[in-house]
Amino acid sequence: MAGKVKWVTDIEKSVLINNFEKRGWVQVTESEDWNFYWMSVQTIRNVFSVETGYRLSDDQIVNHFPNHYELTRKDLMVKNIKRYRKELEKEGSPLAEKDENGKYLYLDFVPVTFMLPADYNLFVEEFRKSPSSTWIMKPCGKAQGKGIFLINKLSQIKKWSRDSKTSSFVSQSTKEAYVISLYISNPLLIGGRKFDLRLYVLVSTYRPLRCYMYKLGFCRFCTVKYTPSTSELDNMFVHLTNVAIQKHGEDYNHIHGGKWTVSNLRLYLESTRGKEVTGKLFDEIHWVIVQSLKAVA
Repeated sequence: MAGKVKWVTDIEKSVLINNFEKRGWVQVTESEDWNFYWMSVQTIRNVFSVETGYRLSDDQIVNHFPNHYELTRKDLMVKNIKRYRKELEKEGSPLAEKDENGKYLYLDFVPVTFMLPADYNLFVEEFRKSPSSTWIMKPCGKAQGKGIFLINKLSQIKKWSRDSKTSSFVSQSTKEAYVISLYISNPLLIGGRKFDLRLYVLVSTYRPLRCYMYKLGFCRFCTVKYTPSTSELDNMFVHLTNVAIQKHGEDYNHIHGGKWTVSNLRLYLESTRGKEVTGKLFDEIHWVIVQSLKAVA
């Protein structure tokens, strides 16, 4: 891009505009020649819809892939990863190799998951194999921990099914779709608490696949110590790391927000588990990221 980058956005957010201006970029309108358009999800879908058939020129970039939800929606992500594994199996790829129990050696990074209500019968069959296990239910299209709950009895699903039918005329398709996954009951704990990782990956192109890992990721911690005890299944301060939930907890710290940087996590793990184990862990995290991206390529 010779000369100054010309940018457009339809999201009036100071974090965007300040960054564009700080770089000395020039604001233009969408009808003029632009190099960088930071679009809302809806605009992306409209611009790249089949009807408009819009194609980017070589000096134009946008901030989203038009159908990024294939990876960001819980149900579609699972569907795509399952399909990707099957395709690799069909090709006889060594990546799809399994152990003697039929578990993937290299692609076992999604817990056993079903869609509800569609896969209900398959789920029941799996549930009965280990009736003492705990499962986690999440609505497909929501964020920030909304609508998530844990179950360990089939009767709880039946109750959910009854409660979510607003009327007896609601069809399967209009009822909100959920995913149900086998809950990881022995997570890595730090200070006795559960945490998750928020990592940022920039994908600049899918053909060839090129992605960049942002160094400043972070961990989000629960405010209450973890216990697999069934008496605490309803206590979301124990199980869910979402800030939208944890900030209402008595022990929430408003200064650090229950967060650690990924580099601090790495230092902690190197000092408690050793450099080799920690290095392997981060290599495996990168592997999961790349395989997930390939599943939707």
